[in-house]
Amino acid sequence: MTLRFGTDGVRGVANRELTSELVTALGRAAVRVLGRDQPFVVGRDTRRSGPMLEAALVAGICAEGADVLLAGVLPTPGVAHLARERGAPGAVISASHNPFADNGIKLLAAGGRKIPEAVELQVERELRELATAQPEPGPDGFGVGVSSEHRSALDDYVASLVDAVQGRHLTGLHVVVDCGNGAAFRAAPTALRSLGATVDVLHAAPDGVNINAGCGSTHPGDVQEAVVAARANAGLAFDGDADRVIAVDERGELVDGDQILAVAALDLHDRHLLRGDAVVATVMSNLGLRRALEPYGIQLLETPVGDRNVLDELEQRNLALGGEQSGHVIFADHATTGDGTLTGIFLLDTMARRGRPLSELAAVMSRVPQILRNVAVDGATLNGDAAFWSRVRDVDDELGDDGRVLVRPSGTEPLVRVMVEATDADAAAEAADRLVELVEHAASRSAAARL
Repeated sequence: MTLRFGTDGVRGVANRELTSELVTALGRAAVRVLGRDQPFVVGRDTRRSGPMLEAALVAGICAEGADVLLAGVLPTPGVAHLARERGAPGAVISASHNPFADNGIKLLAAGGRKIPEAVELQVERELRELATAQPEPGPDGFGVGVSSEHRSALDDYVASLVDAVQGRHLTGLHVVVDCGNGAAFRAAPTALRSLGATVDVLHAAPDGVNINAGCGSTHPGDVQEAVVAARANAGLAFDGDADRVIAVDERGELVDGDQILAVAALDLHDRHLLRGDAVVATVMSNLGLRRALEPYGIQLLETPVGDRNVLDELEQRNLALGGEQSGHVIFADHATTGDGTLTGIFLLDTMARRGRPLSELAAVMSRVPQILRNVAVDGATLNGDAAFWSRVRDVDDELGDDGRVLVRPSGTEPLVRVMVEATDADAAAEAADRLVELVEHAASRSAAARL
C-alpha cells in the first residue's frame, strides 16, 4: 500500500491504484492527523467510482470516531466553502481534469484550505503505519462516527456565489456554459441564472463516464462554436471538479487563466481592491501577463506550480488575487481555493459594469509565443541528472532576455512538462523540440542504467 500526495492531492486509477482499502485507510489517517472535533465535509464529482470511494473514505473517517457531512456531487470550491463556514475539515473525491477511470482525494484542513505539505507528510506516515502494522482498534459504541446528508449543500454554495457580487446582477448577458459533465453541472447554471444571465448549457448530463470526455476546460471546442452560433457575450468551460475555468469571448476566442488574471487585476486595481498592488502566479504563466501588469505598477510574484503554492503566497503577503494559466484563479477575499464558477461570475460582472466585450477586456494582455509539450516519461528519472539539467540551462541561455524555458515533472500525471517562451515563435518551437529530445534521452539512459 503506497500513497504520495502530488500538487493536487492523491490520484490514481480507481480500484487499481486508488483502491477502496487504501481510501479507507486514508480516511483513518486523515482523522488521526486533522482531528475529530468537527464533522468532515465530504463531496465528490460525477465519476462512476465516486460513490464507491466515498463509501470507503467515510468508513475510514467514522472508524476513527469522526462524523461526516455528505455534500454529494459538488464542486471542490463548494466543499471548501462549506468547510470554511463550519470551521471543519473536509475531503473532495475527484481527479479534476483527468479521464473518468482516474479518481483522487483532496484533503482540506479545518476552514476549507488544502492541507499544507507538512500535514500531508503526517498523513502519509499514519497511512504507512496502518499498512505495515496491525492498527489499534478504533472507538466503539457511542464513539463510532456517523454520516449524514448535508441537504442544503448545493443551495448554500450557490447562495455564496450570488452574494459575492454584492447585489449586482448579470441581466442582459448571454453566456454559454460547458459543465464538462462534472461537478458544476447544477451549481454553475443555477448561480448564473439566479444573477439574471441568459444561460445556454452544454455537457451537463453526467453518466459516470463522460466527465471531461471531449468537453470542459481541456476541450473547449464545443463552447467556442456555441458562443459564436448563439451570438452570446461569452462562454465558460469548467473542469471535472470546477475549481478552474477557461473563458471564451464573443468571437469564440479562448481567454485563459493568465488573461483572466490580467482582467481581474486591472479591475481590482481601478477599484482600489488589489491589496499590495501585486498578483501571484506560477512559473508557468505567460510572460505577457507580467508585461500587461507592469504599466499599472502591479507586481507579478511567481511561485512553483500548484494552487496551494499560490494560496500560501497570497496569505503570507495578505494579497487578494492569484492563479494559474490553467484557469485556477483564487480571489482570496472570497474563497480558500480556485473557484471556476466564482471566477466566471466576476469576469461577467466586470463586463457588465464596464460595458465592454470580453475580447476588448482580454486584449490588455498580449501573449508571448509559448510552446507546451508533455513527455510521457517518469519525471523521477531526471532527479540528480546533472548533465541533463546543464543542457537545459544551455537552451535557456541561448534564448537570452527574449525567452525562457521550464522543464518540470508533473505533480498529477506520469509526465514531464516542457515549456518554452520566446518572442520568436520559430525559436520557441525549435527549443521545445530540443528539450523534448533531451528529456527522452535522459529517461532512456536512466532506464538502461537500472537494468
